[in-house]
Amino acid sequence: MKKIPLGNTGLEVTKTAMGCLPVQRIPTAEGARLIRAAFDGGITFFDTANAYTDSEEKLGLALEGVRAGAVLATKSQARDCAGCAAHIDHSLKMLRTDYIDLFQFHCCEDLPDPNDPDGAFAAALAAKAAGKLRHIGITTHSVAVAEAAVESGLFETLQFPFSYLSSERDLALAEKCEKAGMGFVAMKGLAGGLLTDVRACTAFMNSYPNVVPIWGIQTMEELRQWLAAEAEDPRLDDALRAVIEKDRAELAGSFCRGCGYCMPCPAGIEIRNCARMDMLLRRSPWRPYYSPKWREKMEKIEQCKNCRKCAEKCPYKLDTPALLQYQLRDYREFFEAHKSEL
Repeated sequence: MKKIPLGNTGLEVTKTAMGCLPVQRIPTAEGARLIRAAFDGGITFFDTANAYTDSEEKLGLALEGVRAGAVLATKSQARDCAGCAAHIDHSLKMLRTDYIDLFQFHCCEDLPDPNDPDGAFAAALAAKAAGKLRHIGITTHSVAVAEAAVESGLFETLQFPFSYLSSERDLALAEKCEKAGMGFVAMKGLAGGLLTDVRACTAFMNSYPNVVPIWGIQTMEELRQWLAAEAEDPRLDDALRAVIEKDRAELAGSFCRGCGYCMPCPAGIEIRNCARMDMLLRRSPWRPYYSPKWREKMEKIEQCKNCRKCAEKCPYKLDTPALLQYQLRDYREFFEAHKSEL
């Protein structure tokens, strides 16, 4: 399994890494088996967060006994000292370890203040001094915040959405981090599940030697595909460039990545999936989305209160209520056009 340095941290991590947000969606024993299978397959870098319900617990269960061979990254959304300190101690307990390799301030909309004694940074520094944390990084969905984080010199790593649908400004972050000696962790390498060609995604990431993609893995079959891609080690060729250019033409621009930060919706709308239904219909088998269950979910958009809480929380600044209304119209029109095939 190919390994690369994570910036100047001194950590060596597998270029194919595992994002553990999805394992919160499967039963405990199944999640632990999946993580251990990833480790046994050669993956050593695992990224999770305090906010990912029982993901940390499943990691701790899976890697107990082989902890020294893994690099564990977790995160906290707490912005105050006491809350962050409590999250760190909880993470240590769930992960069944006495140290965290990489602790990250989670989903930041601005930079934490290292000089605020009551802020989260103070808690992280104290925990690092106590040996609970080895390295400190930051995650954000804002390119402006990401650029400021690199320029600040305060963080050892940056985690940011990064795929071949990313803008040129977003892509430039990889080089900025390399020059600054920061590790670059790429989240949403599949653009929220819209990209489906494992070889194209892997080849794209291989073109950035300092970037560590954390692939969100939920099933043994998905793990098998990533391990196979790692073994093949594909590089960009004319065929894969054609796949990428086709996807960029169809998908690039403002779209819902399915991150879920807009949830929960006061009206009960499943925004994370409903807001990208047009792409799901056109990039996957569409008949399952006409089930009574999915029709009910989509029609619930009619109950939108236009409170705009979703738009306020969207890290990509999408006009989510307007996007949902478009999706409902498109959904109805799509199935009207395909009714003879149902």
